[in-house]
Amino acid sequence: MEKMMYLFALIILTAGCGIRPENLLVQEWDTPFQTPPFDEIKSEHFMPAFLEAMESEKAEVEAIADNEEEPTFRNTIEALEEGGELLDRVSRVFSCLNSANTNDQLQSISKEVAPLQAKHNDDINLNEKLFARIEQIYEKKESLGLTPEQNTLLENYFLGFVRSGANLNDEDKEKLRNINEELSNLYVKFRQNHLKQTNAIAMVIDNDEDLAGLPDGVVQAAAEMAKARGMEGKWVFTLQKPSFIPFLVNSEKRNLRETIFKAYINRGNNNDEFDNKKLISRIAALRVRKANLLGYTTHADFVLERNMAKNPANVYKFLNDLWKPASRRAKMEVADMQAMINKEGHDFRLQAWDWWYYAEKVKKEKYALDDAMLRPYFKMENVRKGAFDVAEKLYGIRFAKRSDIKVYHPDVEVFEVLEADRTHLGVFYSDYYPRDGKRSGAWSSSFRSQSNIEGDFITPLVYNVGNFAKPTADKPSLMSMDEVETLFHELGHGLNSLFANTTYSGSRRVPRDFVELPSQIMENWARDPAVLKTYAFHYETGKPIPQELIDKLENAKHFNQGFMTVEYLAASFLDMDWHLLTDTNEQDAAKFERESLGKIGLISEIESRYQSTNFGHIFSSGGYSSGYYSYIWAAVLDADAFQAFKETDLFNKELAASFRRNVLSMGSNDTMAQYIEFRGCEPKVDALLKRRGLD
Repeated sequence: MEKMMYLFALIILTAGCGIRPENLLVQEWDTPFQTPPFDEIKSEHFMPAFLEAMESEKAEVEAIADNEEEPTFRNTIEALEEGGELLDRVSRVFSCLNSANTNDQLQSISKEVAPLQAKHNDDINLNEKLFARIEQIYEKKESLGLTPEQNTLLENYFLGFVRSGANLNDEDKEKLRNINEELSNLYVKFRQNHLKQTNAIAMVIDNDEDLAGLPDGVVQAAAEMAKARGMEGKWVFTLQKPSFIPFLVNSEKRNLRETIFKAYINRGNNNDEFDNKKLISRIAALRVRKANLLGYTTHADFVLERNMAKNPANVYKFLNDLWKPASRRAKMEVADMQAMINKEGHDFRLQAWDWWYYAEKVKKEKYALDDAMLRPYFKMENVRKGAFDVAEKLYGIRFAKRSDIKVYHPDVEVFEVLEADRTHLGVFYSDYYPRDGKRSGAWSSSFRSQSNIEGDFITPLVYNVGNFAKPTADKPSLMSMDEVETLFHELGHGLNSLFANTTYSGSRRVPRDFVELPSQIMENWARDPAVLKTYAFHYETGKPIPQELIDKLENAKHFNQGFMTVEYLAASFLDMDWHLLTDTNEQDAAKFERESLGKIGLISEIESRYQSTNFGHIFSSGGYSSGYYSYIWAAVLDADAFQAFKETDLFNKELAASFRRNVLSMGSNDTMAQYIEFRGCEPKVDALLKRRGLD
């Protein structure tokens, strides 16, 4: 009866929204490579498209489940893999726009569609007849003569259904449905609070004396931001990194550094309409309940079971092994900066909001190097071309600019990616500048994944999003070294998607703690001295970065690594502690965080990279929950993998082909075996410790 009522409600909603032929989201796209026709897609198209797409997939699933023929890999697993294409397409386009160029209407749709999607997914995952077919195939898989990839796909479906509650009794299934629906709403609320608070808070300066120490470009960008907000004649610094980080690095006004730093770390923790403390406590409690229902003690146990780390004990051991040398180095860095403060005649103790400012001073004193020297050589377009060139030299591919493919914002640029023989590989979109409708951070995703079922080769449509320094009236986008590495990093994720070469997209279930390897290895080329010379050109003179500056950068490569590693590890411990809870009661979020960070002995001069109330990686969805450690876990892999190139040739094509085949194109659940196939042995932590100067 409930299913009938739900179907009836969907029919009414669909009729009320009036799905019409002109809704481009539900039609085939007559565009280059079937890219989204963003010039014709409107916000009001999404809700009716979601409803139609869910009904379409529901019908497909019911046809598979009700099939009276004996279940086979073809009529069940492959049929599932081929289904849901419309919902997948609508969801991916919506996800991109809602993250990178959102508006009130899209955010309202997000709230409305989240519980509908949660119910839709549960209707599939908890369909008893469908699971019975999958289970029957799984139990006789040894006799089916499946290919390795088909075995992987079958295992992913079977375990995916089991881990989604397919084996639960009816009462527990209903409990799980309620938890999933509530979590879906909480995730949306967290994301929207996070974005709105980030956009709502800004530091406005109306006295030019308060600009002391800031470079001209930083001042000009702040003036343009003020003008855009109707405050011409003033200067506005936002909580977007390209705005507030240069302020922390350069401002001589300690009180203002404190103001903007605290505003940043307290996002979601201001006891206002955007406060996230109760939200995250509820999310953590619901995750415990869900894990218990599924037979696990904690959410971390549930998540890590299918990661390389396997269990929480392995993660904590790994983090603790790195924490000791990183903490020791960070304390040495504190001593250097405190000495600088004392040398200047001040009597205050270094605080977290002083770190960026005095770290820059120490770097200049020790290495005659600062951010202002480097930025002129890192024009965004040159950096992007440098990243493209690395990919081209390694893999023989080519990025060709396309002006005929529609984009969702004028800042977005599009490139066709071609193989060495000029065959089409995929499409790549870049979107690098901050705006109010874009969430913070950087990420990579796709509008379509690669697949090749029955010879129908579908090429991927990939996009990279960042929040780098925006061009001003008289200066291009000039990037920091950290932003340069981020651009290379996200392109690495993009290459992972572009190089996918499997029959089924569902066979590429890459563990969270492996997925950062393809991205992080690219960072190594970003700052390699030989590579720097190929893309770092002064934006005014066109001259390449001088060897003297490269030498300084190389000499300073271990600088501030204690800080960088400690702030990251602190967030990783915080993530794990939230998800090792066994108590289903809601926590006092502020108290929990204090105790978590106090337990590891985080020094007062360093704040965790994220605070619980703005930790989007783990609370805006389930994506990185119990998995934020993945970045440094993968850093061990990428340091070891890059060492293979350093031992031979940075652009060793044979080695690159092996990396592409065994890492970037893979479709296997045994990621360590794939890595060993490339490297010849398991990775060791030594290369990472050496790279960070922590050995």
